[in-house]
Amino acid sequence: MFPKPLPSLTPNTFEYESLPMVKATGFREYDARWLFEKEINLMGLQALGMGIGTLIHERGVRPDLVVGHDYRSYSSSIKMAVVNGLLAAGINVHDIGLALSPMAYFAQFALDVPAVAMITASHNDNGWTGVKMGIDRPLTFGPDEMGRLKEIVLEAAFDLRGGGSYRFVDGFPEVYFKDLTNRAKLKRPIKIVAACGNGTAGAFAPKILEALGAEVIPLDADLDYTFPNYNPNPEDMKMLHALRDKVLEVGAEVGLGFDGDGDRCGVVDNEGEEIFADKVGVMLARDISALYPGSQFVVDVKSTGLFNTDPVLLANGAKTDYYKTGHSYIKRRVTELDAIVGFEKSGHYFFNKPIGRGYDDGLVSAIAILDMLDRSPDKTMADLRRDLPKTWGSPTMAPKCADEIKYDVVERVVARFQDMKAKGETVGGQSISDLITVNGVRVVAEDGTWGLVRASSNKPELVVVVESPVSEARLHEMFKAVDGVLRENPEVGEYNQTL
Repeated sequence: MFPKPLPSLTPNTFEYESLPMVKATGFREYDARWLFEKEINLMGLQALGMGIGTLIHERGVRPDLVVGHDYRSYSSSIKMAVVNGLLAAGINVHDIGLALSPMAYFAQFALDVPAVAMITASHNDNGWTGVKMGIDRPLTFGPDEMGRLKEIVLEAAFDLRGGGSYRFVDGFPEVYFKDLTNRAKLKRPIKIVAACGNGTAGAFAPKILEALGAEVIPLDADLDYTFPNYNPNPEDMKMLHALRDKVLEVGAEVGLGFDGDGDRCGVVDNEGEEIFADKVGVMLARDISALYPGSQFVVDVKSTGLFNTDPVLLANGAKTDYYKTGHSYIKRRVTELDAIVGFEKSGHYFFNKPIGRGYDDGLVSAIAILDMLDRSPDKTMADLRRDLPKTWGSPTMAPKCADEIKYDVVERVVARFQDMKAKGETVGGQSISDLITVNGVRVVAEDGTWGLVRASSNKPELVVVVESPVSEARLHEMFKAVDGVLRENPEVGEYNQTL
């Protein structure tokens, strides 16, 4: 019998090499993330594979699964530990090798395989690992599946029926390449900078965009799992600033930045302005709703209020549903509502038919941006940005908060704002007009200025975003008010970046 995983073990000991270690907090809302060797070991990852296989049988899903891994020094060995567990549970494994997360999702369709387990820590710093999983394409696990997987693994309640098989799918990147490039080329060679942060996207993004007819200037596209320049995260201002500098240096029409596993795309316009992903979403929604009047969109609660107020979207009959932040949640909501696109402020975009297959792919997002520019030959990216109603928004800011306490802290913050509203107290000098609590709390002042606090789903931190349609001063007032409520909780630490 395979032993129950322990929550902690000391490295460089007999026990560490003889027992599985799995810290419970690594099972997050919709995927799994651990600090490798500190919170999970290879035997623990083998147990995770056994758990995924057991859940597949429990749900009555055909026992075939795609695996791939991102470009980190340890990802390949982690993948094979998970594969060992899958084989013991009787799963037929289809290994596509080094891949982007959307390549693994695409493989579910291209290879007709129902399940996926992509080994990636996405944009997390080196040292982290994780798995993005799904058994019902194009959806990935939500809280129900993650909760059940956690029970199976931590209790070692495995169905180890054996009989699994392994095959390596040779040349799969070419299949993905052909799928994205088998279409009409751009009408003109749009000059772009493609920033990859030395992550996995560097192996694929420049070549694919070039094949579509763009003039591509790669930036940090050489694979280097030490990430020597900055973390491959298009929400990180350091990456966006590097992209801005290159765009201005070479006179590019747009800069596109891809995260570590290639499912997100950040944007800098031709004037070097960093456009947050939710604003890019409004620009794309304008373009798409003109082609498909009455379009249904889904956006996360961190996103700009323009989706509900933009006059062009209203004129095009567009409808927008604000929903929980998280790639699994938005993906599921897009499917439920048959929305044409779902947008997250983090840069996850979920293009549904006829543009995509419902999952998040940074290259599909990049192509949609290039198509938008191609359809607007008389306007630059900066012109399209300026066409939007003016708002002042923050980057996504993340104060540290331990996994074990962060949800409790958010509950306290929600209760505090609810109490303030009930008592008629002000926030940032204005009365509270609305509290949206579908995911943490979005507190909205009477002038439309709002601030959001929620727990990060994949790191030991909170998430804070503020926006004002009025002025930069109101933006800062709202941030000060929200941060003031946060500081009532001593468990909340320093921000990764701030206004």
